[in-house]
Amino acid sequence: MKALLVAHGQPSDPEPAQAALGELACQVAGHLPGWDIRFATLALPGALARAVDPEPGYVYPMFMAGGWFTKTELPRRMAEVGADWQHLAPFGLAEEVQDLAVTLATEAAARLGQSPATTPVLIAAHGSGRSRAPAEVAESLAARLCAAGFTRAEAYFIEEAPFIASAQGFGPGALCLPFFAAEGGHVTDDLPEALQEAGFQGLCLPPLGLDPRVPALIAAALRRSASKA
Repeated sequence: MKALLVAHGQPSDPEPAQAALGELACQVAGHLPGWDIRFATLALPGALARAVDPEPGYVYPMFMAGGWFTKTELPRRMAEVGADWQHLAPFGLAEEVQDLAVTLATEAAARLGQSPATTPVLIAAHGSGRSRAPAEVAESLAARLCAAGFTRAEAYFIEEAPFIASAQGFGPGALCLPFFAAEGGHVTDDLPEALQEAGFQGLCLPPLGLDPRVPALIAAALRRSASKA
């Protein structure tokens, strides 16, 4: 069996994101003995063509939503290099990934000596000026957090309103949950600047995709797809 982890990457500096995805692929491979786990970012020229071949495999999109990149651009790129592989749902849409986000927030609240009932959560997400799909996934997570008992959970965005910089009322006991698959410029630069502008006083967690439980979740999704074939 073989699978490809594919992410957008960072066009301005593609190599670090490619290397980080490679580390994730190695971790996923550790949960799937006998599998050939490959990786490519769309931002690194030639990476996709080098990672695939005409023999069938599985594509796991490390994207947070099912927008244009996963529905149109990625299939086009795969067809362009002659790879007719089966595409799984994007990372951020998986039920187990959304459940993990709730677990992360619950664990972080406990570390602060708080319960969900006393912990507001700011979900920091990418958003899009062209599609509602990325916002809808983050808003769905906010609803899930509220259903889990969090006193307040709201999604704010980098590229659409409501912007993260406009978030108000998140005091010292609040959490910021970055709804991102990796640690790129949005997480390292844009998010801290926006939180500072908003006057955010709480704890900012690592990006969801960096949690050490993620490789096992990806491996389980690939295993399920293979079992249905």
